[in-house]
Amino acid sequence: MPFEWILALRFLREGRMQTALIMAGTTVGVAVIIFISALMNGLQASLASRTLSTQAHVTVRVPDDAPTPVLARGDTGIIAAHIEPRVQRLRSIDQWEQVYRQVALLPHVVDVSPLTTGSGFAFRGNASKAIAIMGILPERYERIVRIGDKLTAGQFRVGPGEAVIGCELANDLGATVGDRIRILSSENRDDVFRITGVFDLGVKDLNRRWVIMAQRNAQSLLDLSGGVTHIDLTVDDIFAAESVATRIASLTGLTAESWMAVNTQLLTAFKNQTMTTRTVRVFLILIVALGIASVLVVSVVQKQREIGILRAMGTSPRRIMWVFLIQGGLVGASGALLGSGLAALMVYGASFALRQSDGSPLISGSIEPAYYLSAAAVAILTGLLAAVAPARRAAKMDPVEAIRYG
Repeated sequence: MPFEWILALRFLREGRMQTALIMAGTTVGVAVIIFISALMNGLQASLASRTLSTQAHVTVRVPDDAPTPVLARGDTGIIAAHIEPRVQRLRSIDQWEQVYRQVALLPHVVDVSPLTTGSGFAFRGNASKAIAIMGILPERYERIVRIGDKLTAGQFRVGPGEAVIGCELANDLGATVGDRIRILSSENRDDVFRITGVFDLGVKDLNRRWVIMAQRNAQSLLDLSGGVTHIDLTVDDIFAAESVATRIASLTGLTAESWMAVNTQLLTAFKNQTMTTRTVRVFLILIVALGIASVLVVSVVQKQREIGILRAMGTSPRRIMWVFLIQGGLVGASGALLGSGLAALMVYGASFALRQSDGSPLISGSIEPAYYLSAAAVAILTGLLAAVAPARRAAKMDPVEAIRYG
C-alpha cells in the first residue's frame, strides 16, 4: 500500500471519535439527499399521474380561424380599423389518417388515438344538460385515458347506440346503467343512446359533461362523416411533451398543444418542487463540506509534530497534501456507501408509512441507480474539496516550527 494511504488510514484510526462523527454526518447527509430526491420525484409522479390520467399528453387539432380586420369610415372621413373575432366552426382535420400515421412515428410518441368531439345536450325526461360529445375508438382511446379503470357502474362498452357517461351527469339526469338518454348535437342532429357504464374521472367538470360514444355515432351527430376533430397522443417522457408538440406543429401545420401549455399551474408546481429539492441539496452539501473541513483542520493541528518530523525526514509537501486529500475522499466515499444503505432503508420504510388517499404508496420502495451514483459522486467530490484547505495548510508547514510548537 502506498505511503500516503497508510498514513491517511493511521490518522483516521487515531482520531476515532472525530472520524466517527464526521462519517455519521456525511452518511446522514447523503441519505437525506437521496431520500429527498426520491420523495420529490414520487410526489411529482403521483401528481402527474393523477392530473394527466384524464387527458392526453399532446392534442393535435385544426388551427383556429384567424380574426378578420374590419374597416369603418367615420364622420370625419378617417378610416378606422378593428379586429373582429370569427366564430370558430366545427371542422375535421384534413387527411387525418396521414397525420395519424405521421405523428405515430415520431420519437417519444407511445400511443395515438383519433377523436371526434363537439358540444350538445343530453335529455332524459324533463332534465337537460349541456354536454361534450366524445367519439372514440375504444381500443385506442383506452391507451390514452383508462376509462375502464375509472368505472363506478356498468362496463366500458360503446357499441352502436351505446354510451358511457360521467357520474355527475348521471346524477343530474337521474339516469343509471341500462337507461336511455337522447343526445342533441350542436349541428341539430339527435339520437338515442343506452347507458352502458358510469365513470368517475376525479374531475367534476369532466364527470358532468363527458358522454363517450362510438366514433361513428359522434361523426353522424356532428355531421362530420369520416372526420375527426382531434388526435390525442401520449409520450414516454411527460416533460418531452412540449418539444413533441412543437415538432408536430412544424411538420403538419396544425395546432398541437401539450399538457405543459394547458396546465401551466401544474408545470409551475413541478418547477417549484425541483427548485426546493436543489436548494435543500445545496445546503446539505455545504454542511457536509464544512464538517469534513473542520475535522481535517483539527487533525492538522493535532498532527503538527508528526507532520514536522515527516517533513524533516524529507517527505515532500505534495505527499503530505495527498495524505489529507485521501482522508477527505475516504470520508466522502464511506459516507456515500453507508448513506446509500440508510437511504434504501428510509425509502423502503416510507413506502409503507406514506400513503395516498386511495391507499397506494406515495413513493415506491425502490430507488433509481442514478440517485445513488449522483449522491456518491457529490459526497466524494465534497470530501476532496473540503480537504483542499487543510491539506494545503499541512503542506506549507515549516518543519522546525512544527516540531518546536507541535
